[in-house]
Amino acid sequence: MPVSRNYYYFAFIMNVSNHIIKWYEKNKRNLPWRKTKDPYKIWISEIILQQTKVKQGTPYYYKFIENFPTVKDLALASEDEVLSLWQGLGYYSRARNLHISAKLIFNNFSGIFPDNYNDILKLKGVGDYTASAISSFCYSLPHAVVDGNVIRFLSRFFAIDIPFDTNEGKKTFKNIAQEILDKKNPDIHNQAIMEFGALQCTPRKPICSSCLLSDNCRAYTAKNVEKFPVKKNKVKVKTRFIHYFLASKENNFLFKKKQSGIWKGLYDLPCIEFTKEVSKNKILECKEFKDLFIDKFLEIKQVSKKITYKLTHQKLQIFFWHISVSDNIQDYTFFHINDIVKLPKSNLVNNYFNSFALK
Repeated sequence: MPVSRNYYYFAFIMNVSNHIIKWYEKNKRNLPWRKTKDPYKIWISEIILQQTKVKQGTPYYYKFIENFPTVKDLALASEDEVLSLWQGLGYYSRARNLHISAKLIFNNFSGIFPDNYNDILKLKGVGDYTASAISSFCYSLPHAVVDGNVIRFLSRFFAIDIPFDTNEGKKTFKNIAQEILDKKNPDIHNQAIMEFGALQCTPRKPICSSCLLSDNCRAYTAKNVEKFPVKKNKVKVKTRFIHYFLASKENNFLFKKKQSGIWKGLYDLPCIEFTKEVSKNKILECKEFKDLFIDKFLEIKQVSKKITYKLTHQKLQIFFWHISVSDNIQDYTFFHINDIVKLPKSNLVNNYFNSFALK
């Protein structure tokens, strides 16, 4: 069904919007960020929820607002403080971008959050969806949100078989979302259509039997709801083999702050990565191991069993080596066990360290 400017089409679409808004008023969840028009708080919630489910993200939202109640508080915090609060949530670039953008707002906008779509879009880590959400929720500006929930509903309702992860798909879904937006109530409309996708038109086993729009849903009437939305590019899962070294001297352990990668800004143990699983003897003989521990007295106490750790597009095969060392290595520094607890670390390293080093 093409997006048309026919009067009857618009009358039909606005009826859809009205139905969804009425559904929302009866079924919406009681979420803390829906009780405020503060763009800073809504920004925090939207960034947290970019790659995180509501149940997991809500405690982090409360922690962030409690520790950094204003843009100024976030801007003046250290990166370690910000990442420590984010620890366990994953996708740490979100936290780093929040911190960078808070500094920009504090320095360039006198600490006042931007009040228009274009300026919001300039913030690091903010794309069209987040800028549209903040613009509509806080300032009632007519910008339609397009997230996974919206794409799923639109693709099924209109039977759109254009892959949503292509340039054509992104443009198509944005245009349709903008066409059906209730321009007088963009804030409620956007909240409603996202909530409808999250609770009614769900990814698996959508509740079509009780859906108030099922009679007009093209995918449902054609009995191929499971076909939508269509995705073109499937990301291959990469397997990595990593050996971590829990290198200690009395109650001190070697860590360093990572300067790159998915855990940039977090503190990490010495490690060596391989493209396949290798034996313990080959590890001891490899150049990387010798470069790390050259001329250092060390004692290998224990090597853990293999631990499988899954990320969104990665499968990590992990071994932890418990060793005693006589001195620092390369650019790693000894931290006392009591100080390590406060350092921002990946969930993988944090959980292992807490379960073995702190027991």
